[in-house]
Amino acid sequence: MAFTLQLGDQAPNFNLLSVDGKYYGLKNFEDAKVLVVFFTSNSCPFVVGSDEVTRQTVLKYAPQGVSFIAINANSANTKPDDSYEKMVERIQQHRFPWVYVHDADQTAALAYGALRTPHFFVFDQDRQLIYTGRGVDNPREADKITSNDLERALDDHIAGREVQTPLTNPLGCNVKWEGQDKNWIPAEACDLILTTN
Repeated sequence: MAFTLQLGDQAPNFNLLSVDGKYYGLKNFEDAKVLVVFFTSNSCPFVVGSDEVTRQTVLKYAPQGVSFIAINANSANTKPDDSYEKMVERIQQHRFPWVYVHDADQTAALAYGALRTPHFFVFDQDRQLIYTGRGVDNPREADKITSNDLERALDDHIAGREVQTPLTNPLGCNVKWEGQDKNWIPAEACDLILTTN
């Protein structure tokens, strides 16, 4: 059985605490035509390098009925910069236009099969997975981006076309799993060929 959600899979539900003090699950996005769930962190250079690109994507597609929720599932014991308190500080500093929630016990990360930060999952109106993988081809250095795979997938779907490239390798830092070395990846996660630094 694959570690990561497969195309066509249903979005797993969750109930996670946001930096605004509220809890969010799939029901909070019932009106969204498309839901983008992405796993992120506060300090991964691949996230920091592409956050402003992601901001522009959110601002571009939110008016078209696309909702975005970012999940930080990194163990704060392994990576103290990813504590809930640090999440609140970061969102207050940068005012990102997405819901930002804390997956403290990593149940959402396991349910989705999150591999990297960032790692994007795009669901249609029926909450079936239509795209998963990277946002862009060079998330660490935004000035060297040549392909925005997330936007291409959204464009295809919104236009009523089949997503031409529905699966890409997520590029980024490993999810920091509780009780494991910071570079550890679950053995069953080797269902994708991964690139890492």
